[in-house]
Amino acid sequence: MSRSICITAADGQIGHLITELLLSNQFRPKFKDLFCVTLHPEKCQDLKEKGAKIIPHTVSGHAGLAQDLRASGADTIFMIPPAHAHKLRLARDILKAVTAADIKNTVLLSVAGADLAEEKTQPHLRQFTKLETEVMGPRYTGPGSTKAGTSQCIIRAGFYAENLLQLPHETDVDNNIMLRLPIGNVNSFAPVALGDVVKVAANILVSEGPRGLSDRFRNQLITLTGPMMCNGVELAAAASQAGVNTEFANISDVEATQLLESNTDVDKQYLLEYYSLVREGKTNYVSTLDFAPITGEEPTNLPEFFKTYEFKTKK
Repeated sequence: MSRSICITAADGQIGHLITELLLSNQFRPKFKDLFCVTLHPEKCQDLKEKGAKIIPHTVSGHAGLAQDLRASGADTIFMIPPAHAHKLRLARDILKAVTAADIKNTVLLSVAGADLAEEKTQPHLRQFTKLETEVMGPRYTGPGSTKAGTSQCIIRAGFYAENLLQLPHETDVDNNIMLRLPIGNVNSFAPVALGDVVKVAANILVSEGPRGLSDRFRNQLITLTGPMMCNGVELAAAASQAGVNTEFANISDVEATQLLESNTDVDKQYLLEYYSLVREGKTNYVSTLDFAPITGEEPTNLPEFFKTYEFKTKK
């Protein structure tokens, strides 16, 4: 019960899900306090009502945030880089605040495939490797200089299956769905359910060991994908198993950009760059070995996922 946890970017979908899971009966007895850092406190009122304590994050630098974090007594932080035009700068401000506040345990949510991204063609994804390096940096600033860097963990999450639903997909007169994605016709990827990612993160955040996080997770790089590697046709087949007849159509980046234009809830550049990784053949793998040992469950397969969620469609 001594653990005090802080979640950054709590106003986003990932931040909301991890906060709600930590406040559930499964995890709530395992920590003392839960704090939510957010650029938009008005979007976190529901989390406040459920028991989280809200820490506003301004874009004016890290000093004020460091003071708030130190006053909170948080010893563990889950760093979710915000879906923001200045993602890297804001994430670096949070990391500086974490170091200044002597927060011992840091868990970073990164992206699987970021290490394969090219600076010129996928700069948005490449930013995550810079953050990974900087999160591990305090460990080497010298003994006793800061508690930050004592216990870190990086989670590289694959393409979120929920993002498959962000592009509006066409339907015909019989309500058959045409799944339109700019991933090419050859290569595959293994979308992971966001709920699976937060389950792993929650178990790591409440773990305890002699130096902070459990030694099972301390200094670990954990890559998570879904259990099913599929190309566009196989993805449509998985959706069809959920009861809606679905076919796949490859589209261009330009068309995908136009379709995403009206969607303000997603990081468009992240999506487009990840789709380009798929086209380049850099996502042809599955990484699920860590999931069951950490959560005690099996990862969500795609037909199960599609039974839970519905496509955005247009005629």
